[in-house]
Amino acid sequence: MCSGRATNEGTTVNDVHAVSAVAYLDVVRETIERVAADEAENVGLAADMGTRALRAGGIVQAFGTGHSQATAMEIAGRAGGLIPTSQIALRDLVTYGGEPLSVLDDPYLERDASLGRRLYDVTPVDPADVFVIASNSGINGSTVGLAEVAKKNGHAVIAITSRLHSAQVESRHPSGLKLTDMADVVLDNGSPFGDAVLPLPGGGAAGAVSSITAALLAQLLTAEMVRRLIEAGETPPVYLSANVPGGDSHNENLLQRYAGRIRRGG
Repeated sequence: MCSGRATNEGTTVNDVHAVSAVAYLDVVRETIERVAADEAENVGLAADMGTRALRAGGIVQAFGTGHSQATAMEIAGRAGGLIPTSQIALRDLVTYGGEPLSVLDDPYLERDASLGRRLYDVTPVDPADVFVIASNSGINGSTVGLAEVAKKNGHAVIAITSRLHSAQVESRHPSGLKLTDMADVVLDNGSPFGDAVLPLPGGGAAGAVSSITAALLAQLLTAEMVRRLIEAGETPPVYLSANVPGGDSHNENLLQRYAGRIRRGG
């Protein structure tokens, strides 16, 4: 079975026709190691921001659309993650904002720049909250718009995105700005333009990596925030799995501290 290694530009060296599980795994391993090394300093800066927010009584507000919604779910409401985290989702427009269910039928909804304000307005936000916004392209109206509104309201913004992809496409936000322009700290997920890393013989590519590396960055950020709390002699408020004995009661006891402020992904 052949294997090849992808470069940042999405092309492979050694064997341009290598499309296989082994080839993909080679690329993923290399990309994970590169992202972990290159983004270590920025992860630390983001962890400082997040820890300051928690100590000030704030929480981490996580948002992503499309596949980047998985990154928000990686941060908010999962076993081993921090309790004071909340997911903002497009469905909040209906669930909390009273908009018609049909609004979610629009396949291009994430491109709507007005969503930033609409989502912020239906979210229980504290001035101390920090926002983590994930978008591989970093150009869609909803993600740029939410970052813009968060910044205008004094919140720190952490972006999880692909710098390489974002640099090669135009913003869909009226300002012409991208998520990278709005963020206080950018965590680069290391994915190539177009996300997929294994070029196909007839054109195009297979095997996206951004979800894997974005999840890695989310967990690195969580781990560094937890480390800071432990080193300061504090007990990190961390979720237990709901599928282990005592998990539900442990989580509910901690969630009471943030009553009405936390929305878990699902």
